Amino acid sequence: MIKHVFLTGPPGVGKTTLVQKACEALVSSGVGVEGFYTEEVRAGGRRVGFDVVTVTGERGQLSRIRDVSGPSHGRREYTVGQYVVDLPSFENLALPLFRNVGSADGGGSRKVFIIDEIGKMELFSQSFIRAVRQTLGSSSCTILGTIPVPKGKPLGLVEEVRSRGDVRVFTVSKENRNSLLPEIIATLERCLKPAV
Repeated sequence: MIKHVFLTGPPGVGKTTLVQKACEALVSSGVGVEGFYTEEVRAGGRRVGFDVVTVTGERGQLSRIRDVSGPSHGRREYTVGQYVVDLPSFENLALPLFRNVGSADGGGSRKVFIIDEIGKMELFSQSFIRAVRQTLGSSSCTILGTIPVPKGKPLGLVEEVRSRGDVRVFTVSKENRNSLLPEIIATLERCLKPAV
């Protein structure tokens, strides 16, 4: 029985755009949607980092290119490539969303919870890992998320998600990204139907 849907594919292929389009379609059909996206932050035509943006539009910093001149204030720095991850900012915005999702509205209607993405930057947070595992096991919501393509050392939680029996993974490519949306929405709608 498929309960969750995840998209995978190379960076920049359009996973987040597909998730956003799926959300719009679900919301317009009356489905409750919560969660967050990861968005590129650009300055002067180049990518300088990533922000976390909630479905309701709240924004927080996820990472920025390392400022070589700036002090690190003695804090432990979490880095992915040239990016320094702002763990407190990420956790302050993302973790409360998980707390809300567990509280079903009592009407028995299930929600779709967006997790874009479960990637290297987000996985520095142990609280995030625990929250994702808990939500995967929850009966009150279906997750629509994104995970990176396996590259280098496997990421524990990503492989866990990929190998779950209740997860359907769609691989997004430049060739199929414009035709996948109906299938993703149909799969989510099946996930949301109450088990009889």
